[in-house]
Amino acid sequence: MDSREERIKRRAYEIWEREGRPTGREQEHWDQAVQEIEAEGSETERGPVVSDPSVGDGAKSWKD
Repeated sequence: MDSREERIKRRAYEIWEREGRPTGREQEHWDQAVQEIEAEGSETERGPVVSDPSVGDGAKSWKD
């Protein structure tokens, strides 16, 4: 089994446990795990999110 499939398997198991170990929802948990793992992969490919210091609370006002 490749590492991607192993990660999906572990994530599906975690989802199953978190939801109280319901029966008959294996495919739903697997699909959700695939989506989550793929989303993590795309975040990794884009690199870390760096906030723009000129936006938001961290920005100094023009009066400073």
